[in-house]
Amino acid sequence: MRYRLAASLTVLIASGCAAPRVNPSFDVTSSAARADLKRMADEPIRAARPIVFVSGYGDPGFVALELSNRFRRLLLPGTKIITADAGFTFSMQGARDRLLGRIEEALPDNDKEFTPEVDVVAMSMGGLVARYAAAPRADGDPGKRLRIARLFTISSPHRGARLAALPSIESRITDMRSGSEFLCRLNDPACTDYPIIPYARLNDFIVGAENTAPPGRTPWWVDTPAFQPAHLLGHSDPRILADIARRLRGESPFTHDPPAPLPTGS
Repeated sequence: MRYRLAASLTVLIASGCAAPRVNPSFDVTSSAARADLKRMADEPIRAARPIVFVSGYGDPGFVALELSNRFRRLLLPGTKIITADAGFTFSMQGARDRLLGRIEEALPDNDKEFTPEVDVVAMSMGGLVARYAAAPRADGDPGKRLRIARLFTISSPHRGARLAALPSIESRITDMRSGSEFLCRLNDPACTDYPIIPYARLNDFIVGAENTAPPGRTPWWVDTPAFQPAHLLGHSDPRILADIARRLRGESPFTHDPPAPLPTGS
């Protein structure tokens, strides 16, 4: 534990001293993003479909609630917003079932196979939980699947989490290890028939920016402001929030293809 704390402090100090790294495919400053979020709050619109916000590992719902409150300001009343504390469970299956249960409560319907279509904004492990909820069910595993229109993930360990490599017997952590059976199943192309828009902040020692997009993909990355924890505050980064909000509102995003490669040593 002391080693990990020392390592994180070293990363914070180093990030505070280094020159900011600019992503040419996501070139917007925090101040410009904040101004654009204010512009959107002054001109709210109705979202195309319900939006689900999902918290990450060990979070009883604070991040999902914070995200939903931020986005609620940008949308007209009547847009259905759902929050899920899927990370505050003891297994990926339990997290999946909690997420689906929240959606069932908020959007009841008679479809036996799928939920109504939603957009999902997920933090960290919440992105994996949403993907698991949308994946085909294994034989003997009854229940609906999540119908995702678009999945926006912030610092999600699509290819594993760095800290998950540490010794653990908890299934959620072992599932988040690089190369785990769980991740291999999720990353099978047959499991994903919807777009995933992944975001990352550099110097994320918990997940690793290189792990925050599915195999063969590069995340939309931004540098982490000095003396901020890259992972834990990813959900409050105005650049990421503004880009997601623009996409949800049907506006041109700040990001543009192709995504720039991750910097060396990110």
